[in-house]
Amino acid sequence: MRIALVVSRYNAFVTDGLEAGARRVLRDAGLSDADVETVHVPGAFELPQAAARVAAGLVPDAIVCLGCLIRGETPHFDYIARATADGIMRVALERSVPIAFGVLTTNTAEEALARAGDGAANKGAEAAAAALEMARLYPRLGGP
Repeated sequence: MRIALVVSRYNAFVTDGLEAGARRVLRDAGLSDADVETVHVPGAFELPQAAARVAAGLVPDAIVCLGCLIRGETPHFDYIARATADGIMRVALERSVPIAFGVLTTNTAEEALARAGDGAANKGAEAAAAALEMARLYPRLGGP
């Protein structure tokens, strides 16, 4: 099985932890480092764009998108969060590749860090587990 991680560099103090959690779950599931390709992008807005290219070029069994948006004082957060979520779902449906949504949308950095630590609450780990489950499910469902 081949899994692609598409990871935002923006708020890397959080996304590094999400990536570590995802890699831990994938290793525990028996995947080697060679089975996991990581692509870094500037920010959350670029996650769907890169996921579309990864789906077309690398043809992984699943993609895990990891990012972190922390609410600020302007509506920018809302626009980026919506565009990112909608874009990731659109790519998943158009490319017929399971894509897990590991993008945090938090009010504070503290909330984000609580979801990217070493423990069971790591949302990168949760997203990787969801990607594995969906990658195993898709062949049973048939279709393109």
